[in-house]
Formats: sequence, structure tokens, C-alpha cells
Amino acid sequence: MPMNAALEGISNETQATHAHTGSWVAAVLRSRISAGQLAPGTKLSEQKLSEALGVSRNTLREAFTVLAGESVVQRIPNRGVFVSAPQAEDVREIYRVRRLIEPAAVLWGEYRAENLGALDTIIDRARAALAAGSVPDMADANQDLHKALVALSGSASLAELMDKVLAQMRLVFHAMATTADFHSHYVELNAALVAQLRAGHREEAAAELRRYLDSAEHELLAHIGAQQLGDLV
Repeated sequence: MPMNAALEGISNETQATHAHTGSWVAAVLRSRISAGQLAPGTKLSEQKLSEALGVSRNTLREAFTVLAGESVVQRIPNRGVFVSAPQAEDVREIYRVRRLIEPAAVLWGEYRAENLGALDTIIDRARAALAAGSVPDMADANQDLHKALVALSGSASLAELMDKVLAQMRLVFHAMATTADFHSHYVELNAALVAQLRAGHREEAAAELRRYLDSAEHELLAHIGAQQLGDLV
């Protein structure tokens, strides 16, 4: 999606207590990236962003510094700031974090009826997307499920960390945009995981989730490696 389209309605977003600070701007841009509205390689125009957000360029640059530290954007000298395109080591780091926080949330999270109901709703969305052959909707449902799993922890800090991880994951998903099978075979794996949680099988679910994450990491790394090899040919 072009940056102009991604910025539509951005000035109407609910502003946090510290709106118009660098951290608020970073959160807004991160959410757009996590939603798939700013793709890898998109140039982030200081002029357009400062006008859309109503912030100074200095504030915008503070946000870029935050996002660059998260590997979500990349500064290229004499060219500007661009949404990052994750490489193999970025994928490895993403999954190091995910293997620590997601199984822990499954093991020790708070399972209320509304939490499990929300997971069921996400699974319904994923199955509908699979039936329709919609790769973007499958990716959205996948993101939402893993965000909801971490939310079971009840920790605002972990939820914030997961938001950063999901923004990075969205960039990885762009590399798999034409590979429907990457998302499709996780739909029923996710459904089985939720079924284990409903049955109270926390340890089994956490162990299965770790295997799931290992498999996804391996698949992504293989795809990135094949892409890089193809670029060299």
C-alpha cells in the first residue's frame, strides 16, 4: 500500500496521554506496519508524516530512532528512512523472543471465558479466510491469535513487546505474501492449540507451541535463503 493511502485517517486516531511525543508517533507508525499498511521498502517522507501527524520533524526523527532500534525502519544515508526488509538474523531474533514469551503466556496466563471466546472468534476468521483463499486475512488472523495468546499473561509490558514483535513479523510476512501454504497449514494448528487450552492442557499446548514456532522459523529461513539465492542468480 502506498504511504499516502496508509496515512489516510491517521490524524483521527485516538491519541494517547503523551500524544505528539516521539513514542506516540512511533506507536502510530508501528501499528500501521503491523497492520500491513506500510510494506518493506516504503520510504517514510518526513514532510508528509509531520503534516499528517501534526508533529515537528524533530519529534518524527525521535520516532524514527525508536523504530530503527527495533529494526522496524532503516536509515539509509543520503536517501532517507525506509520500512525495513527483515533478513535471516532478524527472523532468528524474532523467534528467540517468541519462544520465550508465547509458551510462557500459555502456561501461566489467565484463562477467562471471554479470553477463550476471543480465541475461538479468531479461529473462525482464519478458517473463513482459508476457505476464501485470502492470504492477507489468514496472516491477519495469525497475528491476532498470537497477540491474544500473549495478552493472556495480563502484562502490559509483554503486550507492548509483542506489538513490536508483530510489527517485525508483518514485514517478514510480506516476503511470504505469494506463498499461501505458509499461512494455510497453520490455521488448523492454531485451532488445535486453542482446543488444548479449552481442555486445560496447558503444558501440552505450550510444548506444541514451541514446536510450531520452531517449524515456522525454519520455513521462513528456508524461504529467505531461497530468495537471496535467486537474487544472486
